[in-house]
Amino acid sequence: MMTAFKSRAATIITNQTAIACIGLYCLAVVMGFGRFLFTATLPDIMTQLSLSTVIAGWLASVNYSGYFIGALIAMFVPQRLTWQMLIAWTAVSIVTTMLLVVPNLSLNSWYVIRLLSGIASGVAMILSSSLVIQSFSHERRSVLSALHYAGIGVGISASAVLTWWLLTLGYHFDIIWLVAGIISLPLLWLLYAIRPQNLISADLSSSKLSSSNLQFPKRQSSKLSSLKSEPVKLNRSNQRLSIQQTYLNFKRSLYEAVAGHTKAIVLLSASYVLAGFGYITSATFLPVMATQRLTTQSYAGLLIWLVVGIFAMLSNPIWGALAKRIGETKTLMGLTLLQAFGMCLPIWSDGAIGLYGNAVILGLTFVGMVSMTLNLIKNINPAYSNLLIGLATLAYAIGQFIGPLVTVALAGKQDNFNAGLLVAASGLLLGLVLVFFFQRQTQRQSQSSSN
Repeated sequence: MMTAFKSRAATIITNQTAIACIGLYCLAVVMGFGRFLFTATLPDIMTQLSLSTVIAGWLASVNYSGYFIGALIAMFVPQRLTWQMLIAWTAVSIVTTMLLVVPNLSLNSWYVIRLLSGIASGVAMILSSSLVIQSFSHERRSVLSALHYAGIGVGISASAVLTWWLLTLGYHFDIIWLVAGIISLPLLWLLYAIRPQNLISADLSSSKLSSSNLQFPKRQSSKLSSLKSEPVKLNRSNQRLSIQQTYLNFKRSLYEAVAGHTKAIVLLSASYVLAGFGYITSATFLPVMATQRLTTQSYAGLLIWLVVGIFAMLSNPIWGALAKRIGETKTLMGLTLLQAFGMCLPIWSDGAIGLYGNAVILGLTFVGMVSMTLNLIKNINPAYSNLLIGLATLAYAIGQFIGPLVTVALAGKQDNFNAGLLVAASGLLLGLVLVFFFQRQTQRQSQSSSN
């Protein structure tokens, strides 16, 4: 029995850098493949399946609405179930990725698969960040958190490279998605290997009990046998109480989290809706725009998407260093303004300069805006950081759901995305104003509390 336990213990990973790399891998799978591989393969999907831009926009929005649902689910997950739920939803993300290899899927099946994939992305994004970041020491948290969040950029880059490689070999989106799923499978073992210490202790104690030849007195054994007949009835009533209690605890926590901070939270959340709305036009249709405009360049859309991924990997360390100097709010304002400028570049220039400029700025800004906003909202009331991060993620998902629908409605029969880019830039500028008022509100609160 001890040999069996040692073999299980051998799979436990506790090194902080290794855990950060596993977190990076997790985000690359659930975000890079689960969400953004769709963007990389969208031109091929539209060609192979003869999909209109409207249907493509709906498929994107269904995925983003799933992300909204996933964020909502994650808010209700008890801390003790974080690891188990993370593994379960990561498995869903991988399976839904591989399902797109099935030939002749109906459009309704596509909607269901993309919805489930979005839900898995939302749950796994929040729970992986919670599980991974809490394992870092305070001294190394900022550096290793940046490594963890770089997984989004790594996943985007990997989706571009994988798509380009398999397309050049003559394969299409179905094989691309299957290979992406296969590449993702080792993640499940790695997540198992970073299971929390309390679960490892529980495994140890249960293995000791099962391996020992404990002899109970007759009276004690009779009590144990009588207890065994009761739990079924108790479990059902306890489950009902547990669900009700979870809901009541959530309501209480929500009230306590926003009490005294309502205006600041509303302003920052509203700006985050517009941030999600603003970036998603490029994040969904940039390769399609490149395919339309750069007709003489082979795989221009994938090269541009690779640029987005590379700069997304670089963004967190750059903006993290700037935030230490000038503060997270001012950094967020600068990023918002820069992204709005980037949305205008393809409008001002129809050629490669506008598209590649948009790709560079999109990669540099969108991950930084996510990390700055989440840091700001959790610092409003650190005791309820997970709840506030969940609320912010819901806000971001609303913007992402609306964005593609507005873009395809404005694109018309000519599939001209300029109007969508202009509306996205306008939304980001409005978000900038809201972040400015958020800064003033937090300054007032800090002054009143110091007085």
